[in-house]
Amino acid sequence: MEIEANSQETSPLTSKAMWWGTLGSVRPFPNFRPERDATVLHTALEKKDVSTIVRILTNRSNAQRRSLAQVYKNFSQKELDASLKKVLSGDLQSLILGLMMIPEQFEAHRLRKAMEGAGTDEETLLEILCTRTPQQLSDIRAAYNQEYKRDLEKDLISETSGDFSKLIVALLKKEIGPGIIDQDIASLSEELKNKKPAADIWIKLLTTRNPDHLRTVLEELEFEKGQTVEDALEGHFKGILSGDLKKGLKTLVQCLKNQYLFLAQRIQTMKSSVVQGVMVAHSEEDLLRVRVAYLQSTGTSLYTALQNSSKVNSSRVCWLYAVQKIRKSAVLYMIQMINICVHTVKAQSIHFFFTEKLCV
Repeated sequence: MEIEANSQETSPLTSKAMWWGTLGSVRPFPNFRPERDATVLHTALEKKDVSTIVRILTNRSNAQRRSLAQVYKNFSQKELDASLKKVLSGDLQSLILGLMMIPEQFEAHRLRKAMEGAGTDEETLLEILCTRTPQQLSDIRAAYNQEYKRDLEKDLISETSGDFSKLIVALLKKEIGPGIIDQDIASLSEELKNKKPAADIWIKLLTTRNPDHLRTVLEELEFEKGQTVEDALEGHFKGILSGDLKKGLKTLVQCLKNQYLFLAQRIQTMKSSVVQGVMVAHSEEDLLRVRVAYLQSTGTSLYTALQNSSKVNSSRVCWLYAVQKIRKSAVLYMIQMINICVHTVKAQSIHFFFTEKLCV
């Protein structure tokens, strides 16, 4: 399914109002007129014009989409979400409905979905809990309670067990307190020497210090041990820790080091729910950093990888196009142009300058 791009809406240079200072790919649409959008969207929904629906909703910020939804309701006496469900289906439907949710509601939705059914999606639980700040997690908890009339902490406890459950709850609470770098390094170093591993020490320390503090601790610990913390954990807890807890601790360490690289690696799975979850959740926040991390770690742009993935069906092509082909600022436009000739050494140097110095 091919989506026609409206040049006036997608060109990054058509408006003087550039949205500097954000690392998201989605920015507020200049000259936003919700009444006009509501009229166009109403016609598109009646005609099942998917291209127009996607073009409008992926070129508006979350706040603008919510404003548009209210105007649409006043205009048509219908809920926009309900109208979208009738016209869209599959991955495209879930993408667009996800974009219509406020950020904390979307993450709450992902957490609930990860706990529904026969098995628990531990990877998604860890992704959200490890990459979100205490304030964001507080907002997500409130949204979860409002949406599902359930307590998130209780649900997480019921879906997990043992030390892994302790880690999950500690991540949810993230009760950040003071710490002394040298003392924390010594505590972890001594723990690694013990014949009987103690997971509680790792859980407490890694969930009660601020990220900058922990990055320094992990860097110094790796220098002292001569190996990555992930490898140290793997060897130290080999055959002792549950698979979930070991995976949880290693995921937390990866996120503390570079959460954008972690998210880029998540996307590399090309699993529909994972790609969609990461890209929608971070579209207005820091998706540019994830894209840069993806390029640096794989040598391929995220957009190219998504286009070439054998796992992408026609429906997914539509929503991947929608998320990636969002209106860009002038800097992103320049990066996109440089990508075309990135095979030359000079172009690679320029690309590095823009991604490293201007965009990260």
